[in-house]
Amino acid sequence: TALGDPIEAQALLATYGQGRDAERPLWLGSLKSNIGHAQAAAGVGGIIKMVQALRHQVLPRTLHVDAPSSKVDWSSGAVELLTTERAWPRGERPRRAAVSSFGISGTNAHVILEEAPESLETAEAAETSEVSGAGERLVPWVVSGRTGAALRAQADRLAAFVNGRPELDPAAVGRALGTTRTAFERRAVVWGARPDELLAGLTALTGQRKAANLVQGAVRPPGTVAALFSGQGAQRAGMGRELYAAFPVFARSVDESCAVLDGLLGRSVREVMFTDTDTDTDTATDTATDPAAGAGAAVGVGGLLDRTVYTQAALFVFEVALF
Repeated sequence: TALGDPIEAQALLATYGQGRDAERPLWLGSLKSNIGHAQAAAGVGGIIKMVQALRHQVLPRTLHVDAPSSKVDWSSGAVELLTTERAWPRGERPRRAAVSSFGISGTNAHVILEEAPESLETAEAAETSEVSGAGERLVPWVVSGRTGAALRAQADRLAAFVNGRPELDPAAVGRALGTTRTAFERRAVVWGARPDELLAGLTALTGQRKAANLVQGAVRPPGTVAALFSGQGAQRAGMGRELYAAFPVFARSVDESCAVLDGLLGRSVREVMFTDTDTDTDTATDTATDPAAGAGAAVGVGGLLDRTVYTQAALFVFEVALF
């Protein structure tokens, strides 16, 4: 955010940015330029991002940023913005990343991630695989049907098809099943590294028996849709005015919401949203809906948008119309 990001960057400069080699700065990135502010879920996306960065040994660039903010004194420490992708290879020291979550209602958290040490068993297995080609790849075969009987019949047909064709590549069969067939309501997956293992799983499915390499279930019925709207702070004077003029469906939604809210607030929410100057003042009824306002206080119509009672109403109207 315009207020929070410079504060956070300055705190990083004052801590992690001190005593560092200028040639090895702390690299700073953000996921908000990809997905926006995650509100109550702030930080979760950042953790996922950095786990993947550790895994793929790459620091991804921050999108839609060409130059760092002028509101931050970048000369006060060794912190630089990630404007380009950078390699992040494993080395003698474990790699670490810090993720900050400054979410809704002042919820603050800072998590430091460190790559897990490579176990001796994993290293030895990798060496064995590289030398001898050992190691088998598990392959899933997915089947489905509208009913349980149809699911079992599909598994039986697949088993019969594969059983007489030993030259088939299990991975190719799995790829075809997963990408070229319709996924019906009843589903099952069998897995294995060799055709005989996969066929044993299909046989168990057909015979309605359990198997260690078989999982089946049904698709849940569709649930209701929940929409999470942006929180306070995203409002802008004049927001929605051009959309209202250009798109009838947007205008119709705004009018429907305002028809309900205007009577509760004693003021046109649309007017508060669309006014982009504070030249017009109103001294009449602000204290009725905003006790913090002094009696008779002169308030610009555009300025009302920053009062919570109007902010939340306006954001609701705007975002319902967008949705």
